[in-house]
Amino acid sequence: MGSRNNTNVPDFILMGLTDSEETQQVLFILFLLIYLITVLGNAGMVLIICLDLQLHTPMYFFLSHLSFLDLSYSTVITPKTLENLLTSTKFISFKGCFTQMSFFIFLGATECFLLSSMAYDRYVAICNPLHYPVIMSRNLCHALVTGSYMIGFTDSLVNVLCMNSLLFCKSNIIHHFFCDTTPVLALSCTDTHSIEIMIFIVAGSTLMMSLITVSVSYMSILSTILKINSTSGKRKAFSTCASHLLGVTIFYGTMIFTYLKPKKSYSLGKDQVASVFYTMIIPMLNPLIYSLRNKEVKNALIRVLHKRGVPGN
Repeated sequence: MGSRNNTNVPDFILMGLTDSEETQQVLFILFLLIYLITVLGNAGMVLIICLDLQLHTPMYFFLSHLSFLDLSYSTVITPKTLENLLTSTKFISFKGCFTQMSFFIFLGATECFLLSSMAYDRYVAICNPLHYPVIMSRNLCHALVTGSYMIGFTDSLVNVLCMNSLLFCKSNIIHHFFCDTTPVLALSCTDTHSIEIMIFIVAGSTLMMSLITVSVSYMSILSTILKINSTSGKRKAFSTCASHLLGVTIFYGTMIFTYLKPKKSYSLGKDQVASVFYTMIIPMLNPLIYSLRNKEVKNALIRVLHKRGVPGN
């Protein structure tokens, strides 16, 4: 994961989002609030799904793993960001930087393919409802989730092996609030062209493969919904996948904006805003998106509270 024998840089300095102390204090309060909501929302979602037997279905099985990934994803980035907002010394060790980067890539790539699995689940539920229990078996669900984690781990491993060959001998200032590939590559004193191509291919393949799966699934879903005669039937069919569609649109939109674009169009300010969105905002929004309009989750919460002797409405 990077060796001190390969660099004269013992650690890195994360410049963060702003130099203004007043703005840093505001951002600390804002990010802390976002992180607390993220932890409570995602941990609560996992807990409710585990405790309520009526939610032991393929859709909620995937959703519990999505909540786990969002919670982990945010935890990899946010605590260190909060620490740096409070301190004047914004150091992160060499190994700490590459560890953060590897987990960030692992969790992000895993989430891409988990969202694809969820899209396939919605496709089967709407386009083949009579065969849904047979197709979306327990074994298939576990295989899709395991495959997502394995692909995420492979993507992370390839990235780490590529970055391991870099030499860092000059500046150690990362113009970002976490260790992302682009700003770290910019610090290397060796030729990074081939590594950039390899990372672009791996990241692009991950995003495009998962995005194609999602797109094909939803085109089939849309085609099926349009064939439904009744308005209420169309509304009911669309409501079963509306939350997931909103979630993937936000997630893939910010990822594509940040990573799948020419290097000459790289903008530090715009990319930092996008990074805040998919590292902090999206993990906070997902449990809200999937629960606020979901009667099953609300009813499950009421049942869990009643079982624990908590008075409800």
